[in-house]
Amino acid sequence: MTIRLCVFDAYGTLFDVDGAARSAASGPDGQLLAQVWPQLSASWRRKQLEYTWLRAAAGHHADFAQVTENALDWALEEAGLDDAGLRARLLELYQELPVFAEVPDSLRGLAARGMALAILSNGTPAMLASAVRACGLQDMFQAVLSVEDVGVFKPAGAVYDMVGARFGVAPQEVLFISSNGWDICAGAAYGFRTLWVNRAGAPVDRLFGRPDAVARDLRGVGAQLGDV
Repeated sequence: MTIRLCVFDAYGTLFDVDGAARSAASGPDGQLLAQVWPQLSASWRRKQLEYTWLRAAAGHHADFAQVTENALDWALEEAGLDDAGLRARLLELYQELPVFAEVPDSLRGLAARGMALAILSNGTPAMLASAVRACGLQDMFQAVLSVEDVGVFKPAGAVYDMVGARFGVAPQEVLFISSNGWDICAGAAYGFRTLWVNRAGAPVDRLFGRPDAVARDLRGVGAQLGDV
């Protein structure tokens, strides 16, 4: 079945989640972060994801903005950093995360081929709108879908249902692209064609689905459209 739509995860796939801590560490007041920002950023991201999974499993939803704040507070305490100004700066920077270097050209290349593009993300509508606007990509996507419309985080099936509901396509007509191994496995099990952007060179997750294709960055998307 022909692929009619490319659907992208946002955080870690399009947007560099290390960008906030890296930027804060390189700023004029970044001395506190200079040595610890990589670990802080890794802990922040890990707890952010863990909290989405636990909230989904327990049925205690809070939006991604709240989850992101809670995860940052945990990571700051782990790093021994108690600085309200730093916390506020990191959360501000998270609203305008940079995209990975290849993202703009990759998206433009897909659009030039006539491919419809969308985002499917845990992020809130406000967070996603801010991030997309900050990198100048607001005209690239036919839809930016947030889990807030269904009130549960990925990998719940209700999230992936949003794609068909919005675009009227079968799962097999969708190429789902994510850098999160667990997300791509869930998308594959749902029935999407899948491309895992494995930026870290990690092993495939042992879950209930497997990616159809793997690439190191988004430059692999165009090449895979005829193969997956």
